[in-house]
Amino acid sequence: MIVMVSNNTGFEAGRLAGKYPGQIGHLHSVDSPREPKPGIPWALDNGVFGAWQAGRKWSEEPLYRYLDDYAAWEPAWIVCPDSVGNRDETLRLWEEHSPALRALGLPLAFAVQDGMEKGDVPANDGAQVVFCGGSTSWKWRHLRMWTQFFPRVHVGRVNSRRLLAQAEDAGAESCDGTGWFRDPVRTRDLDLYLEQRSKENAQPCLEFSQ
Repeated sequence: MIVMVSNNTGFEAGRLAGKYPGQIGHLHSVDSPREPKPGIPWALDNGVFGAWQAGRKWSEEPLYRYLDDYAAWEPAWIVCPDSVGNRDETLRLWEEHSPALRALGLPLAFAVQDGMEKGDVPANDGAQVVFCGGSTSWKWRHLRMWTQFFPRVHVGRVNSRRLLAQAEDAGAESCDGTGWFRDPVRTRDLDLYLEQRSKENAQPCLEFSQ
């Protein structure tokens, strides 16, 4: 599972990306434009959750402006505009924005919201990644449903070792969190988690012969 540190391309993020190749990525936000870093996988958030959290109206302009500047850097995926906790509005926004985003030739993530079921994901209409959003309790109660039916699932707002383990155990391909570098304790927790995973992946496979 790739841990995408949100809105942070600083020294500590780079240190962990170098120390644990392939395990650290960046989730860029259109609200805080940063140039992608060569060699580090990245994806693009649409800024909807940040606007909702701040109590302001979301605008599509920063999303398309960011893509004008950085689409050539080929993000792993783009989160199509959605509406926090709103199934019907999220589906409407997919219909409105996905054609223009697909025209860029980049993978799209569909943000699932409270009340959605597997049939709501427009997998036959260009959604290559399921972004598990929605309210916190709904997201974690339904995560395994999404990983059961879809091969690529991303989990938003993962900011503790416990939630990292929970997301990975459920089969998520990636997750993101904004809190990993806000204090040294969380940074150390992320480092320890990645170190443990690296040790587990390095364990030799024993072959038994009869």
